[in-house]
Amino acid sequence: MASEHEQSFGLGVGHKSVRLAEPNQSWHEAYLLEEAAIRGALGELAVDVQHFGSTSIPEIKAKPIIDIAVGVRRFDDGLACIEPMASIGYVYAGSNIVPDDHIFGRDIAGDTRTHLVHVVEYGGPTWRNFLMFRDRMRREPELAHAYEALKVELAAKYANDRAAYTAAKKDFIQKILSEGE
Repeated sequence: MASEHEQSFGLGVGHKSVRLAEPNQSWHEAYLLEEAAIRGALGELAVDVQHFGSTSIPEIKAKPIIDIAVGVRRFDDGLACIEPMASIGYVYAGSNIVPDDHIFGRDIAGDTRTHLVHVVEYGGPTWRNFLMFRDRMRREPELAHAYEALKVELAAKYANDRAAYTAAKKDFIQKILSEGE
């Protein structure tokens, strides 16, 4: 159910490409609209819904894709989310891409990603890591800006290879998560 909102919020990146955008205050509003749609579609399946990823961290550049974590009671409940998520425009990408993560994407114009939803076990390791990283970046602006600098460097290096860009950020993210334990 992609709408004119995606463009007004400055959302969208081609599937394999990496493009960073300046921080945009409207990303939070875009998240809130999507949260309401997801909660409406999933009902009690969704224990909690959270905005995470770089668009949730104020004042840093980000790929203009809204990352959303949906916590479900059991990981297998993610399969019950496929039809309701399809009803609001999401395509199920599977659970074999990232361990313990059912991934759903929303695109406009067929090849421009605007939203990425991760359905994971509420309170499980993946859920905790998503929120721990986000919260640390929000609390420590100097750390967030170091992350931004890394992202800018990697976006230039891997402009047409999103998988390599994501993989290259892994060490930084793991270091932050291990310090939070």
